[in-house]
Amino acid sequence: MSHEARLLTAVPESDGAGSLERASAILAAFDDEHRELSLAGLVRRTGLARSTTHRLATRMVALGWLEKPDDRYRVGTSMLKLSGLVPLRHRLREAVLPFMQDLHEATRSTVQLGVLDGPDVLIVEKIAGHRRMPMLSQVGGTVPAYCSSLGRSILAYSDAAVVDATLAAPMPARTARTLTSPDAVRRELVLVADRGYAVELEEGNVGMNCIGAPVFGPLGDVAAAMSVTGPADIVRSERFGLAVRMAAAAASRAYSRWK
Repeated sequence: MSHEARLLTAVPESDGAGSLERASAILAAFDDEHRELSLAGLVRRTGLARSTTHRLATRMVALGWLEKPDDRYRVGTSMLKLSGLVPLRHRLREAVLPFMQDLHEATRSTVQLGVLDGPDVLIVEKIAGHRRMPMLSQVGGTVPAYCSSLGRSILAYSDAAVVDATLAAPMPARTARTLTSPDAVRRELVLVADRGYAVELEEGNVGMNCIGAPVFGPLGDVAAAMSVTGPADIVRSERFGLAVRMAAAAASRAYSRWK
């Protein structure tokens, strides 16, 4: 089901959905590929009436939820301020960020922190590398768990039910090298547990590799994952695998002690 179809299904105007539900649909219309939207774009992606969309969007601009510097809307800075108060992001980020910075300094590559969010991984924090990589998700964006080192790092230490549910979701090929078979991904998860880190070789984006490792919480359960991403000829397991694993282990110790 497309993004537009999901929103239309979630907020059927004919059923008398409230203003909050419709405002939520407007906010959900924005993503990595749609950072700014015209009024027509909001109407198309929410399925709401043009008059309803215009009225709500105008009110959301007044509240600071949206911004409209010209003829296009974008998410307002007040949303960014609120996102920093989310307990998961605050505690996890504060505990892990120093080790992400160490890993960034050691590799000079993009470092990401993510948590499992259904069949995807939600990017909680990111430190950009020295090379511009617009194809990567921003903070608040998601990547598929089945074909990312972040996702595999988490799934390798997750309950069987979580793995089953994740691999039951669609697994489309993003590149010619993407593993799209549940059995193939399960075999990869076994390797992750053996070596302590996950490797994704040009499965998400052509020419890009990613190495990730799990971050564990106070109870010893996997809470998140940390990764390094960069050009395939630079980001290789023999070069960065140990560094990622050690950084994630240090972050796990810090997060386990976080109050």
